[in-house]
Amino acid sequence: MSETRPGPTPPVAFAGSIPEVYERCLGPMLFEPFAQDLAGRFAGFEGRLLETAAGTGRLTRALAQALEPQARITATDLSEPMLAEAAARLPDPRVAWQAADAQALPFEDESFAAVVCQFGVMFFPDKAAAYAEARRVLKPGGRFVFSVWSDLAANDFTHAVTEVLAEAFPADPPDFLTRVVNGYHDEAVIGEALIAAGFSEAGFEIVTLPTPVASAQAAAFGLTHGSPLRPDLEARGRLAEVEAAVAARIRARFGDPPAGRGRALLTTATV
Repeated sequence: MSETRPGPTPPVAFAGSIPEVYERCLGPMLFEPFAQDLAGRFAGFEGRLLETAAGTGRLTRALAQALEPQARITATDLSEPMLAEAAARLPDPRVAWQAADAQALPFEDESFAAVVCQFGVMFFPDKAAAYAEARRVLKPGGRFVFSVWSDLAANDFTHAVTEVLAEAFPADPPDFLTRVVNGYHDEAVIGEALIAAGFSEAGFEIVTLPTPVASAQAAAFGLTHGSPLRPDLEARGRLAEVEAAVAARIRARFGDPPAGRGRALLTTATV
């Protein structure tokens, strides 16, 4: 049996109506293209797979389609509201939903043939612990595959948001996107941490994909209402103003409907 693990770390505030807006608006635009790409890399997989930071289940649904019928998925997230949104959208007996902290997983050693995480690692306060936990629960020969957003300038719509925020709040711009979402993509830093956690090697790939959305207004609404930016902007009394400015910036730069692109760093670490 595994040793007793510490309690969970409080999640970033994905609560209230944010999970529904996140899934409905940001999901198709930012996450679905990369979910399909990542899931395709597991075509033919037959074993037991753990997903951490599953959010509203975008990647989980893509994996359920790509994996062999005998495969089993355990999809976890620290946010129970996000998991509830995910479970409601995928009533599949092959998928088990469980609230869990990626930094203190409630599973025995060598329980899974693969661990995957789409755009979640950058939210982990203790990344070294999360890497060590992924290594602990993997079987010999297993792989840990995860994506993080690449540099901000290469992610069109989120870059536009940060520009607007810097102009709207020159003395104190909200830094959720720059500090967290697009703040962790240094290959040397990630690779060193994975090797320290016990992985034998780590490989990296840049993945650039279109980020389709029906309109500039839809993109702006999702980006301002579907993330922890929302409570910050509401507290400052400028949510509607920033949303309108983001829509105008995206429309001017990328058209309407806008033709934007996103860039991710995909990491594969092997045991």
